[in-house]
Amino acid sequence: MPDLDLTTPPVAAERTWTAPDAFWPSLSAATARLDPPLGVLHLPALRHNAHDMLRRAARGATGQPAKPIRVASKSVRVRSVLDAVLALPGYAGVLAYTLPEALWLAEGDAEHPPIEDVVVGYPTADRAAIRRLAASPELAARVTLMVDSVAHLDFIDAVVAPAERQTLRLCLELDSSWLAPVIGHVGVFRSPVHSVSAARELAETIVRRPGFALVGMMGYEAQIAGQGDNPPGKPAWGATLRWMQKNSREELLSRRGEAVAAVRGVADLEFVNGGGTGSLEFTASDPSVTEIAAGSGLFGGHLFDTYRSFKPAPAASFALPVVRRPNPETAVLLGGGWIASGPPGPDRLPKVEWPTGLSMVAREMAGEVQSPLAGAAAGVLRIGDRVWLRHTKSGELSEHVDGFHLVDTVDGRARVVGEALSYRGDGKMFL
Repeated sequence: MPDLDLTTPPVAAERTWTAPDAFWPSLSAATARLDPPLGVLHLPALRHNAHDMLRRAARGATGQPAKPIRVASKSVRVRSVLDAVLALPGYAGVLAYTLPEALWLAEGDAEHPPIEDVVVGYPTADRAAIRRLAASPELAARVTLMVDSVAHLDFIDAVVAPAERQTLRLCLELDSSWLAPVIGHVGVFRSPVHSVSAARELAETIVRRPGFALVGMMGYEAQIAGQGDNPPGKPAWGATLRWMQKNSREELLSRRGEAVAAVRGVADLEFVNGGGTGSLEFTASDPSVTEIAAGSGLFGGHLFDTYRSFKPAPAASFALPVVRRPNPETAVLLGGGWIASGPPGPDRLPKVEWPTGLSMVAREMAGEVQSPLAGAAAGVLRIGDRVWLRHTKSGELSEHVDGFHLVDTVDGRARVVGEALSYRGDGKMFL
């Protein structure tokens, strides 16, 4: 395993992704001796993204101390990359997506140091994992659970009684969606705690219950952070999205500030978390927030191609081989049905990046065993040629490959310098 040092941002000569006609062929040349399907992490692009996220967060925090970025692990799912990002000043802690994952990260092993600050981003109903957490002073000090209702407290108490466990650290999640006039609910359905009074009431309940310590508060503004404001070919919809986001930002700044103040009147909070890759500047500008959660921008899934304010480099990509030529106008890839989660639609499909001039066939699209491609370039592709694609959502690509081949610039050329195992390659499938 090479040293994944991300501390130095790439020089201009390494930003080859700005010239696609050179960038993608350089990946093909670097991986020519490897058989696809394969995943690649382009290290100069990853370095650029890691530093650009810090720049964006600092830009938003005008007149305020810089706020650390807590790495959202579900948007990476590569342990060595998490370690490398956390070594960068400005990143601190992990936002995990399951309790078993959080315990694995917090325990550490022979190759990876324990991560001592892990917040589980979603409530857990994993009884075995709760028992492990409750029995370990070390893990209980490193891992914070997410709750948004008394039912979560009751569930934990039913698994391990307060008198029989370590004190468990809790984070209260505030609903950050927008209840818009006429339109109604805008955002994601997460916490039922929307109002200031509801946040205060739950906080008061938590501090009265033995065996719990309320140490944090969180709110994810998905309608701002996870929604591109410049959908291609849809100018009217883009204008509507920008109107929605402007009004949602204004409402959330006020409500979140009041809710945090109310909860701080009940408990001594260590952190208040908010945001995501798409809202780094906005969340950093919120004086009630002390840290920002983000991770997708590190790999740069093509979901972010629809944002106006920033565009991450394509750090993560994958190649599939051409295995059929059913006619002179069509080339067929092996597999390719790596569909992203979320509302079904074309924007959830992998994006064909190289060669240019290729598109998926409407009647098949990306399939379980094959993905036909049409277009001008399809006629010149041969059996064994590779086509480069990007996944819509950053971390989900890691569920399809055992690891990523690391490509860096060596003596002016792109070369494979090692491999980084995904969670899947580490034998970990955290569902």
